[in-house]
Amino acid sequence: MSVQHLIAVAVIGPGSGRLGANLAAAVALIGLVLGGLALARSAGRIGSGSGRRGAIVALVAGLFGIALAGLHLATNTGDFGTGSGRAGAIVALAVGLVGLVLGGLTLARSRHAG
Repeated sequence: MSVQHLIAVAVIGPGSGRLGANLAAAVALIGLVLGGLALARSAGRIGSGSGRRGAIVALVAGLFGIALAGLHLATNTGDFGTGSGRAGAIVALAVGLVGLVLGGLTLARSRHAG
């Protein structure tokens, strides 16, 4: 094995393209779950309170997930089916957008209620 081959394996690595997409999807999914819980809390289904704090966290997590997915798509050179994580980043964009919408709905509801 040559030095160039070892460097290429260390830099590229197996599945390294999926890491950014998986991280973006995980952060976006956290935003989606927190947005759903905050919306349920503001509707009075679980707990008490307006869910405002959860809505803000959902907005931040959704936005951060969207930013990570966008960064991954901008820096990714692979195509679909190559293991570069392009499809995962697109899914993370959609999930982050839903989390963002749920957080925004909850904030709008908490403003009208209080």
